[in-house]
Amino acid sequence: MTQAAPTRIKIATETPQLLHSGLGSLRSDGELAARLGRASGMRVLFPEYRLASEHPFPAAIDDVLTAWHWLRTSQDLPAASMAVAGDSAGGGLAAALLVAVRDARQPLPAAAVLMSPTVDLTSSGASMTERVDQDPFSTPALLRQLASDYLAGADPKTPLASPLFASLTGLPPLLIQAGTADLLLSDAERLAAAALRAGVDVTLHIGEGLPHVYPIMLGTPEAAQATEQTGNFLRARVP
Repeated sequence: MTQAAPTRIKIATETPQLLHSGLGSLRSDGELAARLGRASGMRVLFPEYRLASEHPFPAAIDDVLTAWHWLRTSQDLPAASMAVAGDSAGGGLAAALLVAVRDARQPLPAAAVLMSPTVDLTSSGASMTERVDQDPFSTPALLRQLASDYLAGADPKTPLASPLFASLTGLPPLLIQAGTADLLLSDAERLAAAALRAGVDVTLHIGEGLPHVYPIMLGTPEAAQATEQTGNFLRARVP
């Protein structure tokens, strides 16, 4: 999708719970993935994985890991030549992939970009109540229902479902982007704080007044700034 060197690939992940409506699919997020690929000078693999509620946790993370292992083995790509990225629930899956690869004692990607990541399926963040009047898209009830559909009875604090509750030690550099008009703002803030405590190189950018996954808003100066920030971040960290 990009004019990139052939050994540099970013895995882009999307929002599994909303794919049936077109949101979070290649149709809605393909432009964002291609734009980030151009900005970073990287090719992009955009996996569309099994979806809840028909395929609840851990199907999505299993599929993302399958894509990662395919790149590493079938395509013989060094982990350090790649980055992972995701938005919303896909941001949570990108973070979970890092944790799973680290726990397997395998080489990690060079960096990760998490846009409004969903990393706490307990819905315990302060922004779930404090930002209700500002979020133009979501309600606490909707987010809790989506989490319930995805978990299908699994413990919401399971690290690969809610990476906020995982050990983050040893993860690669993270760029986390979120807006203040988002019920999931606290997910981004708490993940950044936990990663910093674990010694991870973290860049947290909070867009004032901006909604969930604001980098997707093509044609806005805020999205252009987020795209440039992502491109610079990845160019500086992926060989």
